[in-house]
Amino acid sequence: MSDPNNSSPFNALPPVIAALAIVIIGVEIIFYAGSTGLVGGQEAIGWRLMAVQKFAYSPDIFAWMWQSGNWPSEHLVRIFSYLFLHGNFTHALFGAVIVLALGKMVGEVFHPLAVLLVFFVSGAIGAVVYTAIWPEPVTLIGSYPGAYGFIGAFTFLLWIRLRVGGDNQMRAFSLIAMLLAIQLVFGALFGSNGDWIADLAGFGTGFAMSFFLVPGGWSRIRAMIRHD
Repeated sequence: MSDPNNSSPFNALPPVIAALAIVIIGVEIIFYAGSTGLVGGQEAIGWRLMAVQKFAYSPDIFAWMWQSGNWPSEHLVRIFSYLFLHGNFTHALFGAVIVLALGKMVGEVFHPLAVLLVFFVSGAIGAVVYTAIWPEPVTLIGSYPGAYGFIGAFTFLLWIRLRVGGDNQMRAFSLIAMLLAIQLVFGALFGSNGDWIADLAGFGTGFAMSFFLVPGGWSRIRAMIRHD
């Protein structure tokens, strides 16, 4: 019989969240190993660049697909695959940390399929909204719009908890307000390509989807509101 005091802390992670974090960090490890010559030989030095060219989200390509009505799979996949590409290890690490921290709390309530829907749909909507709003959108990489979808779902859960407890529900939005403030300050100091729009859209998508993906769905939320 195993001693619960010796259990790994990773056992508490929902498997779907652990899998997302492993893929995010695993891809980055492969790029690092290739760039240092540990694997793949000389060609591996350019693996990151080749992956970005093939799998990053391109606003120009999306605009072409939208206008032409032509949706080739090799370009359509970019709307989701860009979430697993990062500029460097630190970029990937911060994304994985958000996925682990916020995704864990969401994954403890939501069905695993719902967790994946929040991550990927938030990432996709975030990229599309970014293309539509930012005047000169650039290529997107990074797990942040999907991770911000988890922040949105977590905010929803906190929002419901505060409502049930009779507390001020606006407190639920303190985390996203702080994160956006930090991004805007850094953008003002060092310049911005507007990717915070994709993050904010990912947050909003995760929050909105939670009305239907939370166990019991919208009918449960509506009954709770009517009861109040």
